[in-house]
Amino acid sequence: MVKKIKLLFVCSRNKWRSLTAEKIFHGINGYVVRSAGTEDSARIKVTSGHVGWADIIFVMEKKHVRRLRDKFNNELLNKKLICLDIPDDYQYMDEDLIEILQSRVSEYIDVPE
Repeated sequence: MVKKIKLLFVCSRNKWRSLTAEKIFHGINGYVVRSAGTEDSARIKVTSGHVGWADIIFVMEKKHVRRLRDKFNNELLNKKLICLDIPDDYQYMDEDLIEILQSRVSEYIDVPE
């Protein structure tokens, strides 16, 4: 049985960037995808459960790396934590955002054209 790779996308409020990523990568190559945010006001707030569940964690900005390390340092020990450097300049399902996500994420996982 092939183990499905679990991807977690994290931004600040889980409304635009990480939610868009969850939507566009869901079901591709059998990836299992979730998203969450680092702020208290996030739609879904990232928990140690999310971090423990994920095989690869993609964050949008360096501040998200810091926040995750501050809060979940032990859970992150054997995790792949990747910063995509995508600023909070996009709305949900913005075409430019989708293009940037596909191009940056495809450097780490197999994303069909």
